[in-house]
Amino acid sequence: MRVAVVGCGGMGRVHAGEFAIMPGVELVGVCDIEYHLAEELAARTGTQAFSSYEQMMSQAKPEVVSLALPSHMHKEYICRSAKLGVHVISEKPISLKAEDAREAIQACEQHSVKLFLGHVVRFFPEYAQIKKAVDEGILGKVGVVHLKRVGSHPGTAREWYFDEEKSGGVIVDLMIHDIDFALWTLGEPKSVYTLRRTREASDYALITLVFHNGAVVNLEGHWGDPGNFRTSAEFAGSGGVIRTDSENSKSITIRKAALDSKGNRFAEIPESPSVRSPYFLELEHFINCIREDSNPTVTPADACRALIVANAARESADTGQVVYFGHEFGRETYQ
Repeated sequence: MRVAVVGCGGMGRVHAGEFAIMPGVELVGVCDIEYHLAEELAARTGTQAFSSYEQMMSQAKPEVVSLALPSHMHKEYICRSAKLGVHVISEKPISLKAEDAREAIQACEQHSVKLFLGHVVRFFPEYAQIKKAVDEGILGKVGVVHLKRVGSHPGTAREWYFDEEKSGGVIVDLMIHDIDFALWTLGEPKSVYTLRRTREASDYALITLVFHNGAVVNLEGHWGDPGNFRTSAEFAGSGGVIRTDSENSKSITIRKAALDSKGNRFAEIPESPSVRSPYFLELEHFINCIREDSNPTVTPADACRALIVANAARESADTGQVVYFGHEFGRETYQ
């Protein structure tokens, strides 16, 4: 399977590094308009560097393209890749607007290529175990959930993160991970209410999601936290409680700081103690879905629903009002 990576920033380096060691995969190129980033990554992963997407696609001829671009560019490059007949792996979010997500999904369907979205939390073993415990009824009826994800502000190293029209802010870029996990685990949401405060290099949000099954989920996210990147999750049900906290799991958790081209930290990527990182497991799963023509754990419809909820949370923060979801939310996958 011939794979190319577009975007050689933090997540692009993660994707390229995993593809470079993946059995049955050939990393045929990496691309970035900041050519020195592509050169550095190509040297590290043993592939060819490109400064032009068009040149890479025509010369390297990948079967799969992995997009690790700023969020506002996802839809454009999903559509461009689909028109070339190339399968697409894109970092989350699928786009910044639901209508753009629909267009991206339709482009892939029209050109008969597969589309995969990087909601990697589903591949972290501790979160997968929580999902399994909920599905098997070990916790009984889930009542209250707390999900937290905080770290430094990535805008201090990549300025586009400060522009909400390009990043979607802390809710769409960071908290969408926990939004997706909550939807995956608990089903159809009923309403969302958000409190949010932003200033300079700080973007904080507290979201309350109410589900039709009665569960209440509190999500906390912060860009600009003075400590290390950290996550936690707690699901409390009638039959028990299950929790994970990266701060209390240091004996089995590795936290690695990703660096930009100048050596500055811009994102911290928590890793699993397992033999393969969650990113390897995620990308390998996507490649296997192409080979086997099977459905992925994360579907385009899943990614679209997470985006709809994230943008509803932003709307609630702006208006100070609860936003209610229609009864067709779980069935009308792209609205």
